[in-house]
Amino acid sequence: MTQIFSIKHQGDFIAGRFVPVEKGDGEFKDISPADLNDQIMTVKFKYDHIDEACLAAKKAFPGWARLTLDERKTYLLRLKEIFDTHTEQMAQLISRDTGKPLWDSMTEAKNLGNKIDITLNNSLKLINETHIPNALPGVEGVVRHRARGVMAVLGPFNFPAHLPNGHIVPALISGNTIVFKPSEQTPAVGQFMAQLIEKAEFPPGVFNLVQGDGESGRRLSANENVDGVLFTGSYDVGLKIKQETMSHYWKILALEMGGKNATVVWDDADMDKAIYETLIGSYLSTGQRCSGTSRIILHDKIADEFTEKFYQAAKKLTIGHWSENTFMGSLINAGAVDKYIRFQEIANREGCESMMRGKALDLKHKGYYVTPSIHLVPKFDPNSVYQKSEIFGPNVAIYKSSNFDETLNIVNSTGYGLVMALFSKNKSLYEEALLRARVGLLNWNRTTNGASSRLPFGGMGKSGNDRPSADYAIQYCTVPVASLEDPTPFDKTKMLPGITL
Repeated sequence: MTQIFSIKHQGDFIAGRFVPVEKGDGEFKDISPADLNDQIMTVKFKYDHIDEACLAAKKAFPGWARLTLDERKTYLLRLKEIFDTHTEQMAQLISRDTGKPLWDSMTEAKNLGNKIDITLNNSLKLINETHIPNALPGVEGVVRHRARGVMAVLGPFNFPAHLPNGHIVPALISGNTIVFKPSEQTPAVGQFMAQLIEKAEFPPGVFNLVQGDGESGRRLSANENVDGVLFTGSYDVGLKIKQETMSHYWKILALEMGGKNATVVWDDADMDKAIYETLIGSYLSTGQRCSGTSRIILHDKIADEFTEKFYQAAKKLTIGHWSENTFMGSLINAGAVDKYIRFQEIANREGCESMMRGKALDLKHKGYYVTPSIHLVPKFDPNSVYQKSEIFGPNVAIYKSSNFDETLNIVNSTGYGLVMALFSKNKSLYEEALLRARVGLLNWNRTTNGASSRLPFGGMGKSGNDRPSADYAIQYCTVPVASLEDPTPFDKTKMLPGITL
């Protein structure tokens, strides 16, 4: 049995120290979804700590923003070393908190330090100071990017370290301060991130952590001292954040809100590659990825062959505890299992054929384990609840279509617009999809998930609000400030008519 790295609840991290919660507004138990006997910690939370953390971040902002870029880099590079030396502990906590297999969590843990590298070496160029000679006759123009202020980061459960870190690192390097609220599903990972950041000895108040429930997230988003809300999660919660901050005109919102992603496999595709990549897209992380494949649209000529091979491969996927090196782990909680089962019933009611039924599993470790599932869709229906809803579990719907126009209509039908994948040797189809698919990411002969941090990551429609993250995150963390700089002496001969000095 893998040796367990223990962690105890320390409270909230405010102004450079952990502040215990003696008498809070509520508490919840952090129990591993992979093993219900593994109680990781009990978390007490206090709403007043949100105000204290936001005020600490606001007080720390001027000093942090005044540091030079090189001075802020020193802190981030120190944090990278700390991240890199704690990847095994972080990966284990991610697995315990989420139920993901350890190999999957290790990839996430290693990405924490990589994000700092990519931001410093790649993303910073997007906010380089720019000089424009003769922006006006004889006057130089300069564009600089200024930090916004206090950024609230609301983390998801599926990538509880990597996705918040994707906001935190670019926000810090560009001069902002942070108040981070982890998902209540994954508080241990959030606390461990704060412990590692504490080791990097950032100035007090530059980074703060508050634990809490959904109401905590609402209060943080609505706090008067917050200048931006950086969120990853469901469309419904993202919409509530937007509604809560409608009158807060000064706040920027970067909302990444999921997807109902489609993979298209045409008749000339490399069959084995398409099957393998689409298995990864559909079932990696037990389907709990915003970029996961929810729908497969197959050309009629290859539909039967693809479907049978895909089905046979899906049946062989291994499922189990995070320590057992399986392909799939657990879902996040009992509600996710209920939703997963319920949507299969909805699919059946709406006339879809259950080729592979997903069911709850009773394994050695008692947790929220399910089998993957496949539904065959006899007819595209834009009003179908099943066909347009994000399930966030290991279910995939298979369609047939040999008309590429019709195929793109299906791709665009759900209201979401995160990722599309196309498997074909025909580049003209890819170019048509680039023109017409309403998505923020379009992959050619590559599955929908597994994005690069060196590229922007964001969607259209219900998938986001035009604030792509990853490489582009640093842009929404800053405000471009334009200046006209005129060093020439005053020339009375150029005065406008009607003015006398």
